[in-house]
Amino acid sequence: MLFKQSLSVFLFLIFTSTITFAQVDSTKTTPELSLTKSTIVNQFEYIIKKSTNWRDEKGQNYEVVKKQWIAQLRSNTLDTLKVITDKHSETLVTISEQDKNIKTLQSKLNNIQSDLDASNSKKDEISIFGSTLTKTTYNTILFSIIAVLGVLLGFFFYQFKNSNTIAKEAKHQLSEVENDFDEHRRKALEREQKVRRQLQDVINKHRGK
Repeated sequence: MLFKQSLSVFLFLIFTSTITFAQVDSTKTTPELSLTKSTIVNQFEYIIKKSTNWRDEKGQNYEVVKKQWIAQLRSNTLDTLKVITDKHSETLVTISEQDKNIKTLQSKLNNIQSDLDASNSKKDEISIFGSTLTKTTYNTILFSIIAVLGVLLGFFFYQFKNSNTIAKEAKHQLSEVENDFDEHRRKALEREQKVRRQLQDVINKHRGK
C-alpha cells in the first residue's frame, strides 16, 4: 500500500514537471515501454505492468516490483529532474539577462528620447541678440515687422505720389505764372515804347515850332 502511495506521488510529480518530455510520437499507436528507452511516464507504466500481484495471509493485495527496477527508475527520475532543474536555472538566467538588456535598452531609449526632445526644442528656438525666442514668437515678430514696413512703404509711396502730383501742379502753375509775367512784361514794354514814341513826337513837334 505504501508503495502504491509513493508510486502515485511520483507519478503526480513527473506528470506536472515533465510534461514537455512526455510527448509520444503520433505515428506510434502504442508507446514503447522500457526502463532505458522511454519517458519517465512510460517507465512507471512499464513497472506497473511488469509488477506481480501478491496476497498475504490476511487477503490484502500487493504489487511486487523488482528492486533494481525501482533503483533504475529512481536514477532516471533524478536525472530527469536534474535536466529540468538545469533547464529551469538556465531559463532563469536567460530571463535575468533579458531583463537587464530590456532595462538597458529602455534606459538608452529614454536617453535618445530626451536628446530628441532637446533637439526638437532647440530646432523650435532662435537666438537673437542674446535672447532665445521660439519659432512661433520669432515668426510673429518677423511678420509683424514686415506688415508694419509694408504699411509704411504704402504710406510713403502714397505721399510720394501725392507730392509728385502737387509738384507737377505747382510746376504747371509756375509755368502759367511765368507765361503771364512774360506776357505782362511784353505788353508793358510795348506800352513803354508807345509812350516814348509819343513823347518823342511831342518833343519833335515843339522843336519844329
